[in-house]
Amino acid sequence: MSSKSLPWRIRVPLFIFSTAVAACCRKNYTINRRIWNFFDAKSPPSETPRDGVKTSDIIIDATRNLWLRLYIPTSTTTMPVVIYMHGGGFSFFTADTMACEISCRRLASELNAIIISISYRLAPEFKFPCQYEDCFDALKFIDANLGDILPPFADQNMCFLIGDSAGRNLIHHTAVKASGSGFLRLKVIGLISIQPFFGGEERTESETRLAGAPVLNVELTDWFWKAFLSDGSDRDHPLCNVFGPNSNDISDVNLPAMLLVIGGFDILQDWQRKYHEWMRKAGKEVNLVEFPNAFHGFWGFPDLPEYPLFIEEVKDFMQKQSAK
Repeated sequence: MSSKSLPWRIRVPLFIFSTAVAACCRKNYTINRRIWNFFDAKSPPSETPRDGVKTSDIIIDATRNLWLRLYIPTSTTTMPVVIYMHGGGFSFFTADTMACEISCRRLASELNAIIISISYRLAPEFKFPCQYEDCFDALKFIDANLGDILPPFADQNMCFLIGDSAGRNLIHHTAVKASGSGFLRLKVIGLISIQPFFGGEERTESETRLAGAPVLNVELTDWFWKAFLSDGSDRDHPLCNVFGPNSNDISDVNLPAMLLVIGGFDILQDWQRKYHEWMRKAGKEVNLVEFPNAFHGFWGFPDLPEYPLFIEEVKDFMQKQSAK
């Protein structure tokens, strides 16, 4: 698949994104934020419901620009809480980026769930472990303030973590750390993993075969890792290659069941399948769903035929976990 095989209404935003990223990513692994800010349209919170969902922002720590955006459907029926960590190669997007706003609002409406979107610090200005610290501290904040930030119809015993791409990488490491932290009120019963961003020093078959696929290529993923990791680290760092030569054993880590979504035109699919195999060998429950014609980031385009199928898989997974 190439971008040329997609409808114009999808090709245009993909072209804009690719053009913007190419213009912003410097050879010295810094970002021209002035150019990026021109492309990065923002959406303010709205207490007036839009598409049946109202939004508000909560500051956690202004000194490091750590904050949340809440998406609350107007329905007052009991509903789950979904904590979202966005993608963007650890380097792009925030919780008020228009693309994130639209996706989260859509999820809140279609899943009938409260969405909490975390806005964390970005690389390369802030390299790891800043992003992991931010996401973990956000979970601690949510746990300590559930009664203050969520409406009474939020079911704190039905909490899910969802992330796409780099956001799913963040969820993996945050969930592992949170497993031994003794949260008092936040009960995470499921992890929803959308095309997670993992990698390693080796080149996989899918990275080579899908060089012309939309959104990602190995040059860009290499750039993201260089901008994110500290000087001297390579792609076999355990934050990148979680199942590689430097990885940690998670057999004794208590993790909830996972829904893992893989796309057939995503260059990262081989790493995602390695992740699936590694998690299963560690004794974790992983429900694998593959969409053969999906490219990286497909779930942000509701006009694609895979999108409603993806939503149904997420709904089914959430219902099964809630019934346990």
